[in-house]
Amino acid sequence: MTEWTPKPNPAVDLRTLALSPEEGFVLSRLDGTTPARNLPALTGLPPERLQVILSRLVTQGALLPTPAPASPPSAFEPQRVTPPPPEAPVDAEELPVLDLTQQDEDGPEAAAAPEDVPGDEEEPEAALGNYRQLFEVRLHPLPEDQRVAHAHAAEDPVLSALCFDPVPAVIKAVLENARTGLPHARLVARYHRNPVGLEALCARAAFAVDTGVRRWLVRNPQLPASLFRRLWSARRLMELHKVGNDRDVPESTRRSAREVLRQRFSSGPAEEKVELILNTEGRALAALIGLPVDGKTASLLCGRTYRSPMLIQNIARWSAAPPALIAHLLKQEAVRRQPQLRMLLARHPNAPAEAKRGGG
Repeated sequence: MTEWTPKPNPAVDLRTLALSPEEGFVLSRLDGTTPARNLPALTGLPPERLQVILSRLVTQGALLPTPAPASPPSAFEPQRVTPPPPEAPVDAEELPVLDLTQQDEDGPEAAAAPEDVPGDEEEPEAALGNYRQLFEVRLHPLPEDQRVAHAHAAEDPVLSALCFDPVPAVIKAVLENARTGLPHARLVARYHRNPVGLEALCARAAFAVDTGVRRWLVRNPQLPASLFRRLWSARRLMELHKVGNDRDVPESTRRSAREVLRQRFSSGPAEEKVELILNTEGRALAALIGLPVDGKTASLLCGRTYRSPMLIQNIARWSAAPPALIAHLLKQEAVRRQPQLRMLLARHPNAPAEAKRGGG
């Protein structure tokens, strides 16, 4: 039977269709050229489930009708793959998709589930396992020069599998492949453990600014401190604060984030300083000991009404809090109603003299 290639229907406005999240995900993976038999590797879904979803998409008009009713099921018939000996050269075009209906015992890491991924744009965990399995079973045994050659011309799923390669030269070849996109860049940022390869990844501006790439880079224990500073030195203070306090980020990178935060706080825009203090309820001030604020920042802080006891307490413990801000806080209704807050503010070194007398 003729192999079926699902094709999106250009005549249908997808916004008018009531698609489930799963159906929308599968539809987003269809480019009109990928055969149905390759979809399990791209989506991480079992063939039986994909057959049901594709049938629904055809019924709703999201996909063009199938050539014949029996075609879609035949496209998902499992194929057993016998890996060639390690020394046998393999052309990238001839590398078949692995049988996704069961795990191959030769892939020691195939069943390993990577950490949970925040965000809907990431690859499903099952697909990541399949890419890793393809790399370990079919590609890793090949000589490095052959893997580099494959990386220059490969298509998915081989291209995604090569993103697991630990050799920087292979990663550089992957990045030079015209088919490489953000999903591949995120795989490299997440799994590649060589600073040289990460430097090559960030040399591509379109990849370096991607949110997903950045999220995985800061969690990569091999991210060089110099590369972090180069990429994050102009980021907003709130973003630096989040990286510096994220427990999923290695301590070395968290330390770099806190250093960059202090540098940026000294010279950054007043609006960002106010945003950082207010949005963290003053918790960020603990990392900013000894850093004063400029007049504009003090003015912006004094132009607000304060109701949060936590924020008021943290500012009261901030030795660099400007005198005008302490005086402003003493006038707030929340402080007048809570004597302990007034006493805490009155003990601040920059508190007005009359407040010190009244608080004493």
